[in-house]
Amino acid sequence: MASRDTGRNTRKEASTGETGPDTAGLAARRAAMQAVAALIGQERPPALDDALAQAIRAEALAPADAGLARAIAVATFRRYGLIRAALAARLERGLPAAKPQLTALLATATAQLLDLAVPDHAAVDLAVRLAKGDTRTAHLAGLVNAVLRRIARERDAILAADADALTVNTPDWLARRWVAAYGPERAAAIARAHLAGAAIDLTPLRDTADWAERLGAVTLPTGSLRLPENGPAIPDLPGFQEGAWWVQDAAAALPARLLAPQPGTRVLDLCAAPGGKTLQLAATGAQVTAVDRSAPRLERLRENVARLGFAVEIVVADALTLEPRDHDAVLLDAPCSATGTIRRHPDVAWTKVEADIGRLAALQARLLDHAAGLVRPGGLLVYCTCSLEPEEGEAQIAAFLARDSRFTRVPVRPEEVGGAAALIDGNGDLRTLPCHLAEVPNARGGLDGFFASRLRRAD
Repeated sequence: MASRDTGRNTRKEASTGETGPDTAGLAARRAAMQAVAALIGQERPPALDDALAQAIRAEALAPADAGLARAIAVATFRRYGLIRAALAARLERGLPAAKPQLTALLATATAQLLDLAVPDHAAVDLAVRLAKGDTRTAHLAGLVNAVLRRIARERDAILAADADALTVNTPDWLARRWVAAYGPERAAAIARAHLAGAAIDLTPLRDTADWAERLGAVTLPTGSLRLPENGPAIPDLPGFQEGAWWVQDAAAALPARLLAPQPGTRVLDLCAAPGGKTLQLAATGAQVTAVDRSAPRLERLRENVARLGFAVEIVVADALTLEPRDHDAVLLDAPCSATGTIRRHPDVAWTKVEADIGRLAALQARLLDHAAGLVRPGGLLVYCTCSLEPEEGEAQIAAFLARDSRFTRVPVRPEEVGGAAALIDGNGDLRTLPCHLAEVPNARGGLDGFFASRLRRAD
């Protein structure tokens, strides 16, 4: 289920989760703390979604309390730079790197004080109870109480420092890269978009205008539907059970459209999970083969294919091991740093390191070269990543075209992206940024950061 986190730069409404003697509220906060602690200081940390799922299962949380745990953990990473700085300034020896449990406890409580409409006494008192209930932090309960009460008193002064999102809430290495790639003004706009969070977008199977009205959604220029904030859970919305639409960020919906397959076109979707692009391709009547190395991740695709009644061949395999075959079109959504998804997954900014970029770019180059051999002469290859880093997008395609003369670029046309020419770069490739579509009326702006290039193999 997609999160309804709003990410606003004001304190958001959130249930305290308090029932009876605070039992549920305590369990939800413990789950959030454990999920955040699992990511702090780890060389290869899990994704926050995975850590949250494990912590929620461990606490056996009801859906409402699971939602509270998720809201707290997401809010913690959305302003993790500000939170860390605020805590370090109010601890005599700064944040203890060797004590991730204490850092997670203080950070999740601070997120509630700064960003969620949780009463100060609830956030502080429940944090103290969590400290006392863990042998690693029990002796620090007094410190937890004092620091958090000071955070509550000084909240306005702390939030005043939040204005410069690029400096305060972006790791230095990412801020430096974005300034170099996009310039200081656009880099700052990207960072501000991250603080705003992400709305939920849908890709309708058909009847876009009708579903926009029924769901109270805004139709974006690109054709996606954007849901209003704080609506019902996704499975409770009209159209979900009958497969009238699926959840997919508006930017993520664009690469598959660049193939524009006709009924019967043989399309290979590589690294396909969780499958939004596969569903788009299948909806055209194309003969789609979806390949991913992760069987668990493909289960969600199987469920969606069954719900929508599509016929898709689903294959569990490493894309690099596929035998050469002549497909009319190949879509390669390559593994990447995912820095374009920070609006939705703020933990990415704090769990990736700069060395990941080079490692992933090398894998992308291997996948791109192999995918090129799976396209028939005259066929199309679309390469895409949800990354803001040029090495995983623009530079990757420039290097590929330099070493494989069989392929030439087919520029994206404005009408293919709803007339939004700003989403097309000077080479004719798709480049969306988190700050794009900020001007759409009655809809929270922003897109995931995506790059896509459409290439044709010579006949």
